[in-house]
Amino acid sequence: MSGPTMDSPEPSAPASAEDLRLALRAASLYYLDNLTQAEVAARLGVSRPTAGRLIARAKAKGLVRIEVVVPPDQRDSVYADEEMDLEAAFGLIEAVVVGGNLDDAGPLDDPATWAPVGRAGARLLTRRLRPTDSLGFNWGPEVVAVAKALPAGAASCRAVVQLDGAISAGNYQTGTEYVLGRCAERLHAKVIRLPAPLYADPATVASLHNDSLISRALEAGRSAEVMMFGVGTVSTSTTLFEGSFLDTGMLDRLKAQGAVGEIGGRFFDADGVVLETELSPRAVSVPLEDIRDCPTTILLTGGSGKYEAALAALRGGFARYLVCDVHCARWLLDNRKEVPR
Repeated sequence: MSGPTMDSPEPSAPASAEDLRLALRAASLYYLDNLTQAEVAARLGVSRPTAGRLIARAKAKGLVRIEVVVPPDQRDSVYADEEMDLEAAFGLIEAVVVGGNLDDAGPLDDPATWAPVGRAGARLLTRRLRPTDSLGFNWGPEVVAVAKALPAGAASCRAVVQLDGAISAGNYQTGTEYVLGRCAERLHAKVIRLPAPLYADPATVASLHNDSLISRALEAGRSAEVMMFGVGTVSTSTTLFEGSFLDTGMLDRLKAQGAVGEIGGRFFDADGVVLETELSPRAVSVPLEDIRDCPTTILLTGGSGKYEAALAALRGGFARYLVCDVHCARWLLDNRKEVPR
């Protein structure tokens, strides 16, 4: 009786020296000489499936080691390990980590401080955005930075949608009009504004929801296929406080409820659980539950003051994509297993 051929089922006995030699030869031809599996098969006189099994066997037995090396001159600007660790830790589709420390770059309410995050966010957005998508955004300096960095002609989408009201009683500039105009121009998209304040009394909010223009804008925001946003903190340094949307009394009551962060004026605790606060019935913005359900949500963050809010947002599942600086990335990884306070 003749022995098994290479196309027979794998024998249970240890591989022979000839099996090992063929596996090594196949792996060398495939990985070092860049031959296709069909070409390897022809060189070794075996079938294509057998060549594939030989290459797989070489890898499984540790005969092949594949190493991805960051060039020495790029080690301070490429953070592949941190990106992969963030993706694994928080179930992200993609994380993008940029160099530097935003705390050293300037005040976090200045879009110029966010320039590195903005450039990375723009690159990510143009790769992920489809012509049929609607792009929703919550206002903030990090989103302004993305809009500034958008190249012309790199991507397009159907519409750009404002996800939260931006009308303020003071002179605070939210950057909403700039983002709408810039994104519409660069992405060849129509504009859907939400001409409303971020907060109003509950009766006014109910009336606004009955307004056809505002209700259509909110519905367009809730159904947007892509959303990008930053996180706000529960402190006097938050844009909501600086823009006179909140006062110190409100901040104290929010902290007493366990709030650590907000997106679009809606608050969540350290576990990312959505909180029902005194501001919930007053908010004119897309609910956090809709943000969580969006298939492509991009969180732009950095700066030590936002670390806790960013961690809570990731725990709450509000982001599927993350763009941050390396100091933020390492803090998030170091604190991912902490029991929330």
